[in-house]
Amino acid sequence: MAIQGGVGKRLRPARQVMRLARLGSFHRTRLSFMPALLRQLRQERWGFARPLWDVDAAGVGQALYTARGPRRTYSLVAFAHDLPADMRSDRVIATAWDCTFCLFDGIPDRHDLERLAAQVPKQEAGRLTDRELSLSRANRSVRLWDYVVDALAQGRQPEEAMIRKVGYLMRTTAVYGSGKFGAADRAVIKDRKVLALPFRAELLSVYLIRAFVMDLVEHCARAKGGDRAVALTPSLRRLFGIGNSTGLGMAPFLVNHPILLHAWIMAREQALARVRAVTRPTQEEREAFLQALDRTRADIHQWHCDHPLQKAKIADLRKDMGVLMRHCQTQGFDQVNPWDALIYWSEGHLTLEGQEQLVSLVIEPYGWLVDDLNASMSADEEAGFSINGGMHVKTLKGLIAKHYDWALAIDFSNRKENAKFWYVSQEKMEPRLGLRYEEPGSDMELPLGIARDMQALAHALEVYSPTRLVADFLLAKPQHRHVVRRVQFIERYPYAEIRDNLLAQSLNPLDLLRCKLSFFGATRFDPRSDRWLRICMYENEPFPYELQRGHHNNPSVHVV
Repeated sequence: MAIQGGVGKRLRPARQVMRLARLGSFHRTRLSFMPALLRQLRQERWGFARPLWDVDAAGVGQALYTARGPRRTYSLVAFAHDLPADMRSDRVIATAWDCTFCLFDGIPDRHDLERLAAQVPKQEAGRLTDRELSLSRANRSVRLWDYVVDALAQGRQPEEAMIRKVGYLMRTTAVYGSGKFGAADRAVIKDRKVLALPFRAELLSVYLIRAFVMDLVEHCARAKGGDRAVALTPSLRRLFGIGNSTGLGMAPFLVNHPILLHAWIMAREQALARVRAVTRPTQEEREAFLQALDRTRADIHQWHCDHPLQKAKIADLRKDMGVLMRHCQTQGFDQVNPWDALIYWSEGHLTLEGQEQLVSLVIEPYGWLVDDLNASMSADEEAGFSINGGMHVKTLKGLIAKHYDWALAIDFSNRKENAKFWYVSQEKMEPRLGLRYEEPGSDMELPLGIARDMQALAHALEVYSPTRLVADFLLAKPQHRHVVRRVQFIERYPYAEIRDNLLAQSLNPLDLLRCKLSFFGATRFDPRSDRWLRICMYENEPFPYELQRGHHNNPSVHVV
């Protein structure tokens, strides 16, 4: 196999990639955080154990799971509760859950466990220390949970179709880290190898939660069925992931962390560019691509959703994968740079959903070529924080014209372009989205309308001499600091800015959620409204005992 030079020339430009409609069509890739974490755990030969299981016949109690690496050990402390049905809610304002968890730095002793038992079930109302790296909670998917318990208790396996319909037995409603509620700050773990990349502590927590949930459902089945009860077969066990309900709380993240966003997108685009530069793929690489395409086509038919927008996108994707398969069967891969040709072809023949699924598919066979890019997916966000006050106004205006022409073209005198506003809920201190001309609260608006604020900056600069310094301008107009900063770092970080109006009536906030969750490695995007959705994590992935024994195939690309 050969690789052609000019990889940089094959990077898709920001004006193409950084549009909400495309970002909201992203799918998980092998660079996504969950599959990347599992690769590292396997490569470093992490060991896993369950030193504590104190759960009664009703499924109430506590358990401890340890993950031991080359340098450190982390522990999931899990608490299972007796939750009345009328208290079960996916909403962030819930005050009780089926299970609560924390990820502990090290192995907790008896005193730690007593403290955590008193605090973790309270979640936000509890008191944590910097020994806790994450805080989370989960609720049962009641219908599937009861069905699986009953089946196993009666000595039979649950139907595969029933499992695939939902995909999880529990779903988390929050997984907090990075200093929230007293837990360890990001600075405590940022230099630790396995936790250095974004959201690693939270995703390690979810991985261990999945193991706990499967142990708990089998425990409840044994308690109910006695000697008749059976365990899940390994193949059915693999089908279960962990669900998650998530809403607008994570949406502003991509705007508030522009340099980190650039790092994520750049890694993905560099991976694609490297693969596009492959002149002649090997037979093994071609077969790996076609196998991934076959799996994806099958998985799409297990992806069901009632939300009209997502339902239409799934229908488009099913058609796209059929068109892609027929194209590959007729065209083959004998030409030079076949992946490059395939990406160009997709832009004229597939929807955005199909185009971005193809990105995931062509990257999949090339772990040896792209996996090193995972190391670049963290960022020193302070690097872009300092403002260059010595820059001349003329230069600043030139950068705005060059990189923000899309923002300057929006007509904000049209109420539809200024219809929404972002604010923080007083009840839960979470970001929310309001309707400017119908609801109160716009006086507490968050600065997420970058396009509108960029227009205001450009207008304010009109009366300043081109030879004046930016420092002089900001002394008089400090309200523009946040957008001046963005203008100054956009040359170095071209994928840092979403090139759409986040205040428009037409905004679909699910695009923001979908983009972020695709980098996590989430599957089964299932919107419940335009403000929140459900997903699945670690579906079809190995369990800790499988990683430990090395019984693990390379992670495949899944669309659902």
